[in-house]
Amino acid sequence: MYPMRRLFLALSLAVLIAGIWTASAYKPPTRSFQSEKVAFRLETVAKNLDHPWGLAFLPRKSGFIVTERRGRLVHIALDGQKTEIRNVPAVFAENQGGLLDILVPSDFKDGDWIYFTAAIADPQHPDSAGTEAFRARLYVSQARLDKVESVFKQKPKIESGHHFGSRLVLAPDNTLYITAGERGEQDQAQNPANHQGVVARINPDGSLPEDNPYLNDPKILPEIFSYGHRNPQGLALNPDTGQIWEVEHGPQGGDEINILKTGANYGWPAVTFGRNYVIGTKISEYTHLDGMEDPIWQWTPSIAPSGMAFYTGNVFPEWRDNLFVGALAHRHLERMEIEDNKIVHREILMQEFGKRIRDVRNGPDGTLYLLTDEDDGELLRLKPL
Repeated sequence: MYPMRRLFLALSLAVLIAGIWTASAYKPPTRSFQSEKVAFRLETVAKNLDHPWGLAFLPRKSGFIVTERRGRLVHIALDGQKTEIRNVPAVFAENQGGLLDILVPSDFKDGDWIYFTAAIADPQHPDSAGTEAFRARLYVSQARLDKVESVFKQKPKIESGHHFGSRLVLAPDNTLYITAGERGEQDQAQNPANHQGVVARINPDGSLPEDNPYLNDPKILPEIFSYGHRNPQGLALNPDTGQIWEVEHGPQGGDEINILKTGANYGWPAVTFGRNYVIGTKISEYTHLDGMEDPIWQWTPSIAPSGMAFYTGNVFPEWRDNLFVGALAHRHLERMEIEDNKIVHREILMQEFGKRIRDVRNGPDGTLYLLTDEDDGELLRLKPL
């Protein structure tokens, strides 16, 4: 046999063996799981989403609305078919900024108002941005928004791509709650003369509720409901108590779950379990101070929580009334049992799946839905095995 042919055959055999080894070594992400109480699987509703951030449900089995951080709003039909919604405002899609949360009222009809948040640049200073909330008329049938209006603008806009928040909840009294991060300027979270590190409360048209806690205080911005937050990326209404629960990122440690109270100060950075990045030094000597609200739960080390939902469905009766929180850094879904507003038991789910969980939603069909924060992100549904 000629030397060159021997070399060719040897190389071909090596490539074939390498291919066989690679194929046998590769294991796709696990999609079936056994939890403490139920066995469940992940069902893909839609894939190839570009860092999806927020999820809302359309009534009457009309599908889903999903935000992609780069600035695309997508209608997803029940069969997974995707249609881009037109007329979304230009967003500041830098670092953590972009198109963020989405809220569709449960009684929505085609052409009604919806609400969403986004990082928006200052037209005069395009490197500066802040969180804004919008309302718009959504025509699903025509795949477009109309009458897009800004109803909340975070003040001031800052040259940073960090800590925008931002989640939305429409409360039973028809007021709109909006979370806004402190934009990386941690000390400003204790300054309620700005909107850095706050939960704002407004009427859906942008006007101010008459019972806002600081409405008549000239030193505090009137939209503020609570302050002293870091980077809140989860917000959910507890259906049993009517209270609004909030989850926020700490630094190295000190991720928090809080129950929102009118006019309360949640302490960041005067009170925290977190530490400075890299060097690991304490940010504060205090984990409690009088006059500041303690979290009902804190994670140290951080899991990077994003998205939260109370499960109220019938598909998983063993999980009813549990709280679910997504984890970005630890790449899991966390289940929490609650008694008297205290976390009494935790279970880490889906760690083998290995994907960043950005949003968690209680579905109208009685299941749980997740968004994965990836270049090829997915909309997933948890179903019993």
